[in-house]
Amino acid sequence: MTTHLKPTGAITQPRFFYGWYIVAVGILVNIAGTFAFSSTLSIFLKPITEELGVTRGAFSLIRTFEIGVAALIVPMLGSWIDRHGGRGVLVLGVLMESAGLLLSSLVGSFWQFVLVRCSLVIAGEALLGSLVINVTIAQWFVRKRGRAMGIANLGTGVAKLSIPIAAASLFVLVGWRYTWAIFGIIAPLLVVAPALIFVRRQPEDLGLRPDGDPPLATIAEPRETRTDDRRKQPAQNSDETVWTRAQAIRSPTFWVLVITFGIASVGIAGLNLHIFSYVTDIGHSPIVAASFMSTIAITQLGSTLIWGMLADRFDIRKVSCIQFLIQGIGLITAITSRQIHVTYIGFFLYGTGLAGSFVLREVIWANFFGRNSLGTVRGLSMLFSHLFAASGAPFFGFLHDRTGSYDLSFTLFSCALFTSAFLVLFARKPPQPINLKLETPIPKKD
Repeated sequence: MTTHLKPTGAITQPRFFYGWYIVAVGILVNIAGTFAFSSTLSIFLKPITEELGVTRGAFSLIRTFEIGVAALIVPMLGSWIDRHGGRGVLVLGVLMESAGLLLSSLVGSFWQFVLVRCSLVIAGEALLGSLVINVTIAQWFVRKRGRAMGIANLGTGVAKLSIPIAAASLFVLVGWRYTWAIFGIIAPLLVVAPALIFVRRQPEDLGLRPDGDPPLATIAEPRETRTDDRRKQPAQNSDETVWTRAQAIRSPTFWVLVITFGIASVGIAGLNLHIFSYVTDIGHSPIVAASFMSTIAITQLGSTLIWGMLADRFDIRKVSCIQFLIQGIGLITAITSRQIHVTYIGFFLYGTGLAGSFVLREVIWANFFGRNSLGTVRGLSMLFSHLFAASGAPFFGFLHDRTGSYDLSFTLFSCALFTSAFLVLFARKPPQPINLKLETPIPKKD
């Protein structure tokens, strides 16, 4: 009988890949972040405007201010994540969001509400938002990146499914002020402990490789040697390119992706804030309006993983094109009929496409620009995306004030989605920057 002995010091690969803990935290982060989303704010639009005495157009300017604040934060935030990771950022973000939501329940005037939203709430959302957790997940996964992000984005679907119904019910029981306070208490309970315990910057920090692949070395070296080697050869992700902001901004691919997702984000920002009011304006009750929002959420909950798996198996550009087409067709269907079952079908299709956008845009940025400087590149791209999105909410609001309806703004949004479906096909993986030497300093561990 032959006995198989493992060589002394051999590295044992764990059966359960640690990256899936990061994905689980991502689910909780996405749930907590939804409390500050414009889609959640839309539920509060009517009671706040009525009590504080402002028009919908003026109220919509909140989103412009919020997006402007986020646009200033994300470029700096991306570089920080590349160097230091996102654990501390997530904790700080959820605490700021929580404080802002609690203060929102105490405001006595519209300017106070704007001040709270555009400082604590939106800064917290930026730190807690998709940039931090998606860049972190992209560090831990390459081949399985799409499905990992799809699973993490289930949190957004869960929240968007439950928050409209919960908020509408809480309005009846305790009013909109205590509803904000309740959300402010729940958010940190979801994120603080899991982030501190589990989040790490990249698999190499724990001696692992992306996707749980076997380590390159099968024999462990002495501790001192490994430490020295990490200092001399700090490029753990040396198989991928490092991009500076200047190099990224000179890449045509960068601008194709910015414009493709940017023009779509104009309408997403507007619809998220005004959908609740749109549905009630056409004659449905607040509960029915909340159910339409939940329909969109159900499709996100049910399809994000499917979109992620498609992204891993097929050309990401073609998958993105299909996603935009489904989203646009769904929106046209929803707004061209006043029959409730057709409107449900339309928003079902719209939500299915929207779920794809949350996953596919992150995967395509990571696939095209790599892991080493994804935070830097993605943060810079979000600066421009936010500039697009900043115009969406007030555009929908003021156009409604002028025309008395949301039909024109929703129609223009559908045209933008079809344009994005066409543009994304022109995206190409950019060539590596010329004369770039990979010299990444040793990152600080979380």
